[in-house]
Amino acid sequence: MVATALAGLALLLGLYAWLYHNVLQGTRCRNETGLRGKTVLITGGNTGIGKATALDLARRGARIILACRHRARGESAAYDIRRASGNNEVLFMSLDLASLKSVRVFAETFLRSEPRLDILINNAGIADGGRSEDGFNLAFQVNHLGHFLLNHLLLDRLQHCAPSRLLVVASNAHLPGKIDFQNVHKPVAGVLKAFQSYCNSKLANILYARELANRLEGTKVTCYAIHPGSVRTEIVRSIPTWMKPFYFLFSWLFFRDPTGGAQTSIYCATQEGIEMFSGRYFVDCELQDPWPHACDDAVAKKLWEVSEKLLGLPPGGPHDPLGLLSRR
Repeated sequence: MVATALAGLALLLGLYAWLYHNVLQGTRCRNETGLRGKTVLITGGNTGIGKATALDLARRGARIILACRHRARGESAAYDIRRASGNNEVLFMSLDLASLKSVRVFAETFLRSEPRLDILINNAGIADGGRSEDGFNLAFQVNHLGHFLLNHLLLDRLQHCAPSRLLVVASNAHLPGKIDFQNVHKPVAGVLKAFQSYCNSKLANILYARELANRLEGTKVTCYAIHPGSVRTEIVRSIPTWMKPFYFLFSWLFFRDPTGGAQTSIYCATQEGIEMFSGRYFVDCELQDPWPHACDDAVAKKLWEVSEKLLGLPPGGPHDPLGLLSRR
C-alpha cells in the first residue's frame, strides 16, 4: 500500500515537473544579439519581469536605465544587475507613472542626460483600481496613460536613433477588458472592480501598440505588444491579506518565475527580422493574434484621441515631443 502511494506520488511529481518546464515556463529566447552601444529604458525595472529583462539586456552590453518609483529599490536593483552582468552601465532614474508631473520631469531629465534611446520598454504595471494624484484610475494611468505620455515625450529621441523599438508589456487578461470611454479612466473601489480596471488597461495596451504602429509607419521605429505569461511578480501586492496565502501557493505551483516571464520581452527587444510585425502581439516568443476586440482599429484610434484629451496633448500626434516639455 505504501509502495503504491509512493509510486503514485512520484508519478504526480514527474508529471508536474514535465508540465512546469515544458508548458508553464514557456519558450526561451535563444538569439545572441549583442546590444553594445545601445541604450535601453525599462520602466519598473527594479523587480520581477523588468529586472530579469534588464539583466539579460545588460549581459548583451546595453546601457540600461531603470526607471522606477522607489529610489532605494531602484538603486539596489541597478547594483545587483551591474554585479551579475559585469556591465557597469546600469543606472537608476526616478519615475512615478502615477504622477504626470513626474513623467514630464523624468522625460526632461532623460533627454538632457542621455544622447541615445534605442529600446523603450513599457514594463511597469499595477493591479489597483484606486485614484492617482491626477485623479485618474490608478491602474489605467500607470499601465496606459503614464506610458502614453512618456512615449510621446521620448519619441523624438527614438526616431533619431532609428531603427529603434518600443515594447508594451500587455497580458492575456485583455480578454475580459472593456474600453468604456466614459468611465475607463475613473477610479473604482473593490477587488473585482480593481481587477476589471487592470484588464481594461491591458486591452488598452494592445490597442495602443496597434495605433502607434500605424502612426509610426515608415519611421523605422517599431512597436510590439507582449504577453509575458502568468508570472510570480509583485503586481498583485494590493490584494486583500486573506487572499495572499492562496495566491502565493497557487502562483508558486503554476506561474512562471520572472526570468521565464521576461523571455518574450527579451525576444521582441533583440530578435532580428520582426520589424514587419510592428503593432502586433507576441506570446512565448511567437506572433499570436489577441482576442478580436483587441484588433479593432476604430477603437484603437479613438482610445488614442481620448488619451490625448485626458493628458492635455495637442490632437493628431505623434508631434514633436521636445516642444511639449516647454508647456509643462
